[in-house]
Formats: sequence, structure tokens, C-alpha cells
Amino acid sequence: MKSKVAVIVPAYNESARILPVLRSILKAKMVDEVIVVNDGSSDDTAKVVRGVAGVKLVDLTSNLGKAGAMAAGVGSTEADVIAFVDADLDGLTPEHVDQIIRPVLLDQADMCIGVFRGGRFWSDTAQRISPLISGQRAMRRSLVFSVPYFSECRMGAEVVLNAAAKRSRARILRVILRGVSNAHKERKMGIVKGTAARYRMYKEITQAMMRYRSTKKNGKTPLWKKAKGPTSRDRRPRP
Repeated sequence: MKSKVAVIVPAYNESARILPVLRSILKAKMVDEVIVVNDGSSDDTAKVVRGVAGVKLVDLTSNLGKAGAMAAGVGSTEADVIAFVDADLDGLTPEHVDQIIRPVLLDQADMCIGVFRGGRFWSDTAQRISPLISGQRAMRRSLVFSVPYFSECRMGAEVVLNAAAKRSRARILRVILRGVSNAHKERKMGIVKGTAARYRMYKEITQAMMRYRSTKKNGKTPLWKKAKGPTSRDRRPRP
């Protein structure tokens, strides 16, 4: 029996960029369910998503950070295979989405990470330096649940997923997403606000990694917790 695949898109103030991403995900052959988690956005992200047939919206009333949004998405589905895709991508195609999912479905990998090449210079450069921080990835549901305190990791989501995969000796595969790039923070928010947001991101990544290492060192593995905080809406796909 084919495993059910859910693609989760965490989104914060991405009303101007999310539509092309959703259209590509919906056309992918290996996707059964598409979930957008609106992470307390102050723009029209939720409104835009509600206008897309076939997409489930989990609408958080407060901002929980990327990991919190990802956890809320996982908690809203029973899919066996979970894929995460960022909401601000340029150049994403349905085949790119299937590229990430296919190795996990075929049991060639426990986690598959999509790496940018041939897109914008800064996106390519960042992923050449740190390829495993990519937000585009698919994995078995059990791998997500193996991460302690996952919902509290904010922008450290990817690094703790990598650490958990390494700790469990999971098979990790990288695939090239040719022509895909993301909108960097300075472009979206301006130089001053974007630089400040980037600093917070690196700080949250460092804090998440330190916490995970401390958990490993102490031999403690707390139960995985779903994202805290109320959701104002949890919309199912339209018939």
C-alpha cells in the first residue's frame, strides 16, 4: 500500500509569494495532501490560501516560529511521509516536489533534502556553504517525532532534524533542485529589518542546536510536543 504523503508549507507574511508555490505542489504526482500553516501573519497570507482549492489551512492566531508552524502541520495530518516546502520559493515545479518525495516513498532514504542550484546567486551560495539547512525536505513521520522539543526550535527546525537523523543513523539523501531559489530576508523586508531578522535566525539556530546537544549529553529524550497556541481556523480542502 502506498504511503500517504502530506506537504506542509509554513508561512509567515508570504501573501505575495505563496501562490506559485502552492500551484506547483498541487500538480505534483506524489502528493496526497497540502497543508499551509499560517504562522500568525499580519498580512493576507490566510486570505490568499483560502482562495486555493485543495489546500488545507491551519491558521495560527500567534507566531510560533518556523518549527512551531511545522509541528502544527504535522499534528494536523496522519500522513506517513511528511514533506516541508518553504512558502517563498521561486522556480519551483511539480517535478521538484516529486524529486524530494520519491526517494522516501521508494525506501531509498529516510530523509531527502532538496538543495538549490542554478537559481539566484545568494541562494546557491548559502546552500553550497550549508546544504543541510535547506527547508525543502521529505521524511518518515517517525523521524519528525524523534526530535525532542521540536515545536520550540523556531528557525532551528532544520538543524535539529539533521541532528536527529544523524543520531538515529537515518539514510540521508540530497537531490539538486535546479533553478529554484528563495527570497532572502533583506529582499523581503528591506536591509535594516532583513538584517535584524537574519541575526535572529542565526541566534535561534544556535540555541536550538545547543539545546539538542544538551539533551543528548544528559541522556534525556523528552516526548515530542505539538505546537502550543490556539488556532483560529483549521480548514479542510474544498470538495
